[in-house]
Order: sequence, then C-alpha cells, then structure tokens
Amino acid sequence: MSSSLSCKSTHFILSFFVLISFINVCFASRKLTALVQDPQMQQLLKYHKGALFSGKINVNLIWYGKFKPSQRAIVSDFITSLSTSTPSNAHPSIAQWWKTTEKYYHLANSKKTLSLSLGKQVLLENYSLGKSLTQKQIVQLASKGEQKDAINVVLTASDVDVDGFCVNRCGTHGSSKGAIIKGKTYKFAYIWVGNSETQCPGYCAWPFHQPIYGPQSPPLGAPNNDVGVDGMVINLASLLAGTATNPFGNGYYQGEADAPLEAASACPGVYAKGAYPGYAGDLLVDKTTGASYNAHGINGRKYLVPALYDPATSSCSTLI
Repeated sequence: MSSSLSCKSTHFILSFFVLISFINVCFASRKLTALVQDPQMQQLLKYHKGALFSGKINVNLIWYGKFKPSQRAIVSDFITSLSTSTPSNAHPSIAQWWKTTEKYYHLANSKKTLSLSLGKQVLLENYSLGKSLTQKQIVQLASKGEQKDAINVVLTASDVDVDGFCVNRCGTHGSSKGAIIKGKTYKFAYIWVGNSETQCPGYCAWPFHQPIYGPQSPPLGAPNNDVGVDGMVINLASLLAGTATNPFGNGYYQGEADAPLEAASACPGVYAKGAYPGYAGDLLVDKTTGASYNAHGINGRKYLVPALYDPATSSCSTLI
C-alpha cells in the first residue's frame, strides 16, 4: 500500500525568511524552507513502535529518462560509500555519516542491524510512461526493483515532471506492498528523487545554486561538477535517512504522521558547524576545483550530505 502521496502536502512551516533544503516526508517530500529552530526540535524523535529494517537491504536504482553514465556513477558510488565494508580511505566519510542512523536502532532496544548494499540498476531511457508522472506511476516504477528486503529508488531525469516536483517537494519516500512469498505479503520501501537542474535548481539543489528566495549569496561549487546530480545526492541522502528510521510510517518521527519531521528533515539547511539561515556551514573546500563538500566516498568521490538528528544528544549532528 502506497503511503507517500495519499497524504496532504502540509508542511511544518517555519518561515520563508530564507530558502533552504527541507524534507517533508509524507512520508517524505523534500522541500526548501527557512531555517528557524523550533524548541520542539530539541526533543527526541518519538519511536512509534513500527517495524524497522533488519539485515542486508539492497538499494536498487531505477533510472527513468536520460542520464549520462558519469551521472549514474555519482549516485551508485554514493550508495556503495554508505557501507562500512567499503570504507573510504579519507575522512570524514559517508560511512561515518550513516552510522548516526544506527543509534535509532539502539534506542529502540533492537538487536537488528541494517546493512545497505547497492543492488540492481534498471535503465528506462525510453520514457515508457511519458514525461509527466503521477505518484501512482512513481510507485509503479519503484516496483521494478526487488520487492523484499529492498529500498527501490526512482530517479527521474531533468526533463521529467512529477506531481508536486519543484512546487512543494524535491523527492519523497514511502512503502508499498511487494512480493507474496509462502503466503506472506512483504512490503518494500521506495524513494523518488528528481533532477532539478533545468526545472528548479534554486529550489532543490541549494546550496549549489542561488536560492529562489532569501539572501542571494554565491552558490557553492558542486563536488562532482554536476549541480543537478549533486543536488539529487543531498535529497537522496536525506530520504535514505528517513527511510532507514521511519520505513513504513510508524518508526521514528516528530509531529503529525502525515507531515512528520525525521532524521534529516529535523535539521533543515545544516551541513556543517557554523550554519545559519542562508549559509550551509563551514564546509571543506577542494583545493583544486574550489567545490564544497563534507564527506568522502569511494573512488575518490566527495559529497555534501545533510546533518542528521542524533537521538543520543538530541541535537543536529554534522561530520565537520
């Protein structure tokens, strides 16, 4: 059963004093809003006693539309970088960033462990469903991945429109009924993220593009020299954290179930220490390219990933 778009696009509106990246998961639409800390954000995200993932989970990538091989490599390397079994030689690393999600499992007194691995990749370059997609079609595309012990990620190209894209969200996550094995119906989790490069980079690819609203400070250099895909990685990272800690809508979140704050969306616009409205924080800078980043991945990759809410300290945790 799909649980992402049946809910309203209501959002925990803070302010439009400045435009920044935000995930509103309905279970999850990543939006851009202002960074204004609310006292409630200092509280621990509540565990609603729902199921969490366990064991090895494959992250399958469903590419809808035209993507260059180099663009696909940016995302697939990011997924592989999440695993501590393939650590980056450089620090801070994507694997270090991901370890914050383990604290949610410990907090739930769960003996379960979660291990994400890159699964299969499906290329759908012929736009079989057209270039304007509904949420129902997103779930249809997600079902092309594995339907047990899986997170199926649908990535739509820059010339594909999706309901709500660039209007009130940059991506979403949810779950749907999957395979029936020995009489038991399994669920799979899914994520959708769109490439905003030509449609709304100021909405979904900040801080690599000037924001639509707020202070017009110069955009930062994208670490993989691709504003659209580097922006997709930020959104994907946020949604993966939300999926790991709230996969089926009854895990860890704060606020209303139809507009929850989750592990990443509780820390909007924060990427490093010193962040404030319109400023992502004191990031690392590549001496050769001038690009900004906060984490290293495999194959010499550099990425920008959002702060995560740390349930052990009740604060937003950054790598740097």
